Amino acid sequence: MRAKNSVFTKQTFQFFRELRRNNHRLWMDENRYRYRECIVEPCRCFLQELAPDLLRVNPEFDLTGKTGVNFSRINRDIRFAKDKTPYKTQMYIKVQCPRPDKTETGQLYLGVSHDAVTVGFRIYSGEKRKTSALALVAEPRVLANPKWVAQQKKRLSRSYESYWYAMVKGEWTKHKGWPVTTKDWKRIRAWIVRKKVAPGQATRAEFRAQVLKVFKDLYPLLKFTAIPD
Repeated sequence: MRAKNSVFTKQTFQFFRELRRNNHRLWMDENRYRYRECIVEPCRCFLQELAPDLLRVNPEFDLTGKTGVNFSRINRDIRFAKDKTPYKTQMYIKVQCPRPDKTETGQLYLGVSHDAVTVGFRIYSGEKRKTSALALVAEPRVLANPKWVAQQKKRLSRSYESYWYAMVKGEWTKHKGWPVTTKDWKRIRAWIVRKKVAPGQATRAEFRAQVLKVFKDLYPLLKFTAIPD
């Protein structure tokens, strides 16, 4: 039986708003129970609700509910981050077919933060681009079929925004739009196609169906760029 209400509530977003104002260990220790009740459990329940339909899309999806594979970590690695606050103020649900060597691959994702919800597809090169799916799967396919991105733009651009990143002088540089040229794909380090919605939509019963539709719309991007034959 389908849930009558969304697993996400106003308390989900309230938690992230308060965490933004109190981003330190003492506050988090005192509110750890709220983190479990408002963030961890709803995310796990949402993935479980999506799982049967997602496995029909691709039975190879890893939906075991592991942190790192299906859920982002709340703790921030501050060693190399400009933001030195200890906790991230968002959570991501990730759907992917992990690579055997555990290198970077593409994902369908749902991101929940204090003031927004994003649903989409993303692929990053990670620290070592040459061993990532972006370099080993996506780039050769796009170079062999250079019209593919333009075809996806025509199919999706009315409903989804697209942007991508390249490395320029050691810095990540954002480019709005679709990476349609072969020159783009020889230097691309990340590609995101997404839809942004208001938090209120995530608290409605129909939100699950909306997310599933986005995942089905964008699955061809994941398959083409990240899943080997």
